[in-house]
Amino acid sequence: MDVTSPLLAPAVPAALLQGGLMMAGLIVAIGAQNALVLRQGVMRAHVLPVVALCTVSDWLLVALGVFGLGALIASQPLLMEAFRYGGAAFLAGYGALAARRAWLGQSGGLQLAGRGSSLAGALTSTLAMTYLNPHVYLDTVVLIGGVGAQHEGMARLAFVAGAWFASAAWFAMLGFGAAGAARWLGRPQVWRAIDALVAVVMWTVALQLLATPLRSA
Repeated sequence: MDVTSPLLAPAVPAALLQGGLMMAGLIVAIGAQNALVLRQGVMRAHVLPVVALCTVSDWLLVALGVFGLGALIASQPLLMEAFRYGGAAFLAGYGALAARRAWLGQSGGLQLAGRGSSLAGALTSTLAMTYLNPHVYLDTVVLIGGVGAQHEGMARLAFVAGAWFASAAWFAMLGFGAAGAARWLGRPQVWRAIDALVAVVMWTVALQLLATPLRSA
């Protein structure tokens, strides 16, 4: 299809909005990666590198999904099942760790999390939370990629741009905005509540993964 076709023009802003809203809906959910960025932001420790790494990683995974990898994964039932059960196991395990911190009151360690933490350590943790979490691939590569791949020409690029903008805006707000709420978020009881919520969300998503076979959108 000719990307300059007038018939495509109305689809471009719609695709831009769709990409942004879909990415925002998926990324805002409390998860391992967001919790890590929030902790780094509260401590004002290596915030820019961590935010940049999360953002660029999302950009890469979204682009891979929209431009082919998402459809490839979705066409392989065994691979989809591996993502399904692997993602559920990862989320259940992370939820258990969050629940343990909330129960034992270990969330008060938030104020020590960034103390003495090296840049390499922060980036290594960020990479692990991003690329070792199968649910990240399900959101960005399979789900967003599957929807974005249905667009053509400039509309597809607009969808990607919308998703990219939502990702960059969210991580920047989360990382740099956390410093302003440091006094509130630094309270042990507040972080215990956050960890409890993280556990509930992680377990809920894990159960959803186990209960419903994955399908591309």
